[in-house]
Amino acid sequence: MSRKDILRTPKPTAAVAAPVERPIKSRSILPLMGSPPAEGAAPASSRLTSQVGGAFAEGKARFERAEEIEKRLAEGQTIIELDTDTVDPSFVQDRMPGDIAGLVEAIREQGQQTPILVRPHPEAPGRYQVAFGHRRLRAVSELNLPVKAVVRELTDEQLVIAQGQENNERQDLTFIEKARFASRLTEQFSRDVVMAALSVYKSDLSNMLSVVTRIPTEIVDAIGSAPGIGLKSWVALAELLTRDDDLEQASTFLRSAEAKALPSPDRFKSLVASLKPTPTKRGLPDLLTTPTGLRLAQVTKSKTKLDLSIDRREMPDFAAFVLERLPALFEEHRSRNTTQDQLNNGD
Repeated sequence: MSRKDILRTPKPTAAVAAPVERPIKSRSILPLMGSPPAEGAAPASSRLTSQVGGAFAEGKARFERAEEIEKRLAEGQTIIELDTDTVDPSFVQDRMPGDIAGLVEAIREQGQQTPILVRPHPEAPGRYQVAFGHRRLRAVSELNLPVKAVVRELTDEQLVIAQGQENNERQDLTFIEKARFASRLTEQFSRDVVMAALSVYKSDLSNMLSVVTRIPTEIVDAIGSAPGIGLKSWVALAELLTRDDDLEQASTFLRSAEAKALPSPDRFKSLVASLKPTPTKRGLPDLLTTPTGLRLAQVTKSKTKLDLSIDRREMPDFAAFVLERLPALFEEHRSRNTTQDQLNNGD
């Protein structure tokens, strides 16, 4: 399914016509993602198309490219203002809760520069459903402003593909948000649709789904979106959570005030550090020798044991002697302890 087909301008519908329309001056500009220009467009559209291609070739930042794409969606189209109470989120969540204070302040000062994309709600007449622009919707809602939107007739598949591709252009979904989005999509759509929505290969999708499956939802929720934490780090965490004891330890740490006070990426790193086993420093081998320098045995000490090693090739008779005398040595040791206990007790 091409991006061109996803967002082609539909015929007007009654649901779309209800809000007050605000016509925007038409320009000869290529609509979103390569859709054909509107009928009656000036011949200059071919020159603009060339300029767009050149701009993309110059390697502009993805965020800027997404902004440009969305602005071109609005050009030559009808932007309407909707009451935020009539707009519902996508039926597939793509983001974890996050701070939008910066976006709220930007819209307060400059207004909503880019419209969101919605469709008439398929199950609730008079309502709308977001394809992309969820953060903008939340921000204008906090400011008690209407949201500027472009309305399209979209199927479920077209909506999630548009939603996923807009996020890919912006690159502002973290790995774990993208992985959870993929997991939710697989519950309703084929792998082909999910791969198209996320612009990923089959192996990438498999890795995402593996992480989501192996790490409990409550652990991920407590960690947060973890910007900058990629696939390898999440796989490493999954490998540290294979036992029930590990899961309980992780949950206890994430409930602590210390963990909650950390930014999400640091919380992730601290959790991993807390789960890694502390390496036991093994004592360096000690060498037992006779006064003349003859090597008797090598001793290796740790917190839990002491190993005595005798080289049978060099001293086979001594090794046999030690084994033979070991029970007697133990009895001598126990006898000494008993005598010492009696002296301590005054017997």
